[in-house]
Amino acid sequence: MSTNTIDNKRKVTTLRLGEMKARGEKIAMLTAYDYSMARLVDQAGMDVILVGDSASNVMAGNTTTLPMTLDQMIYHAQCVTKGVERALVVCDMPFGSYQGNSKQALASSIRIMKESNAEAVKLEGGSEIAESVSRILSAGIPVMGHLGLTPQSINKFGTYAVRARQEAEARKLIEDAKLLEELGCFAIVLEKIPAELAERVTKMLDIPTIGIGAGSGTDGQVLVLQDMLGINREFTPKFLRRYADLGTTITNAVGNYINDVKTGDFPNADEQY
Repeated sequence: MSTNTIDNKRKVTTLRLGEMKARGEKIAMLTAYDYSMARLVDQAGMDVILVGDSASNVMAGNTTTLPMTLDQMIYHAQCVTKGVERALVVCDMPFGSYQGNSKQALASSIRIMKESNAEAVKLEGGSEIAESVSRILSAGIPVMGHLGLTPQSINKFGTYAVRARQEAEARKLIEDAKLLEELGCFAIVLEKIPAELAERVTKMLDIPTIGIGAGSGTDGQVLVLQDMLGINREFTPKFLRRYADLGTTITNAVGNYINDVKTGDFPNADEQY
């Protein structure tokens, strides 16, 4: 937890993230999808909690993020916001809720804000979604951008490999980052791109960048909670650092419980009325 207790108690806002970038303070961001975990993450001093459409993978067991619906994202965001006091809560807009239809994008984002109490939304893409971003921002809804590897476009890419290695794609990413800032986004996630490019974009922008698999030159970092806690043990990309092995801890705890029930050890005399 941060040693700066005054800042640690202060509510994180989109404005505050900009202040953090200006003074060189790194931004910590993690995903959460339910009340209990969000409460713990928030109490630890997290700056931003992302209600990610990665819930499709780690909560629903799907292989991509595409199946997540707007109703499902709103449900997860409702659960998270009830457990959060300090962190800024950002909710992913799911596939099909904003692409190619700016009026639908506005309606979707309004539903997220009204029904979940989230404080911002996140959209994947650059110039392709500029109209949707502008319309959402026109309603006073904060928007976080997302460039590089955009998982909702996995069927177009055909791979989860590092993006923007080639000059043309890197140039478009830079142009898209500038565009998103000009439109009014308060931050941009940069996913799985070369570290040198991510640092270049970060220095070019006045708004914060949040990296995932994008090196240490971004203004902050984000990971999926179940990945960094070792609950999702099958996912082992190069950029992931595991901070615990809760998968093993949970499996062992459940195994001990089963054994105690089977042998009659649980409940004992002190655990009954």
